[in-house]
Amino acid sequence: MQYARYLLIASSRAGSHPANLQGIWNDKTAPPWDSKYTVNINTEMNYWPAEVTNLSECHEPLFQLVEECARSGKNTARQHYNARGWILHHNTDQWRGTAPINHANHGIWVGGSGWLSTHLWEHFLFTRDIDFLRQRGYPIMREAALFYTDFLVEDPETSWLMSTPSNSPETGGLVAGPTMDHQIIRSLFKACIAADSILGGRDGFIDTLKNMVPRIAPNQIGQYGQLQEWLRDRDDPKNTHRHVSHLWGMHPGTDINWEDNPELMQAAKQSLLYRGDDGTGWSLAWKINFWARFLDGNHAYELVKMLFRFVDNGSEGHQKGGSYLNLFDAHPPFQIDGNFGAAAGIVEMLLQSHLTYIDLLPALPDAFENGSLAGVCARGGFELDFGWEDKKLVQVSVLSKVGGICRLKYGQKTIDFETVAGERYIFDGHLVMQEK
Repeated sequence: MQYARYLLIASSRAGSHPANLQGIWNDKTAPPWDSKYTVNINTEMNYWPAEVTNLSECHEPLFQLVEECARSGKNTARQHYNARGWILHHNTDQWRGTAPINHANHGIWVGGSGWLSTHLWEHFLFTRDIDFLRQRGYPIMREAALFYTDFLVEDPETSWLMSTPSNSPETGGLVAGPTMDHQIIRSLFKACIAADSILGGRDGFIDTLKNMVPRIAPNQIGQYGQLQEWLRDRDDPKNTHRHVSHLWGMHPGTDINWEDNPELMQAAKQSLLYRGDDGTGWSLAWKINFWARFLDGNHAYELVKMLFRFVDNGSEGHQKGGSYLNLFDAHPPFQIDGNFGAAAGIVEMLLQSHLTYIDLLPALPDAFENGSLAGVCARGGFELDFGWEDKKLVQVSVLSKVGGICRLKYGQKTIDFETVAGERYIFDGHLVMQEK
């Protein structure tokens, strides 16, 4: 985890470009995938550890990229779709191209702008920086949402609003109504609604979003008990593709969770079981996060071990991921996203804050019998230090950066307490507050 933090510090800081597929460590004049920014998972995964591992400032180059793509993406939205707002397809580069590229079976994917916009919202959730939300975050999010209000069409069979044409990265070809698109768009719309409320609730556009949210095609459970990847129930349980795009709604999204829809969580788990554990490096990293959200730390840890499989530089043709001798992630070939995704997944095993509370040790594996974590961040503007022995919480310290109510959960116990900005609050392993 610390190695990934070093890599992010080294390859993404204010004034630089964001970390791309090989970070700053590309050594080829014709690198794999041109060493660009693939935004149907890889670029976003690079930044999963930014907020939670206390490197919020390393997120800044990505925000700059998003703002620049939003400008060029307005032309693409108008020219390709006769739509307002901005759009980014599955790939961009140093010149911030936003049009479809490569092949229709993966190049015509419309979720890039929506997914990247959620990073601006996540930054606010972790920092509670109102000025950032007002001046930078919400304007970009709003314009991305505006595109989708023009783009979505009504499915003649169900009357649901669906995304088309698009695809489910990077499997299944060109389709109408991939589940991942609907999860991203629904989450973006909800984030815009919440942001507007925080900023005073004066944007009339929000009424459009509120009316459209319940009409977006919902998550569905298919004939095999799986979460459907597409609008129609045509999943193949023998498909072991490295992309598990339709689980976006349970990670990094929060659309699917144990609190609100446990039946969808079970369906998502069934989908992941069908896909299997093996995969390329970044795919293994995403699956660590999935199993952490499923609260199965031992399964997540098995994937952590798989990421430490040695991959020889001369065997880049095979598709089993792992690590090179220097711990660089092996897709193979080298892609840095697996390093970052795995770090985020390890944190996710030890702390989660995507619901209404901060959950301590939610997916602690047996292998992590004793340990500690310091300086990790949670949504709401909180920084935590905590330790455990014999797989049981010993102590937790909560630093409140902006004040407000903190809801802390460990096991079956949940507590709420009011905080003051700059104050630290210490609790024992039973969440009983200790003297300051």
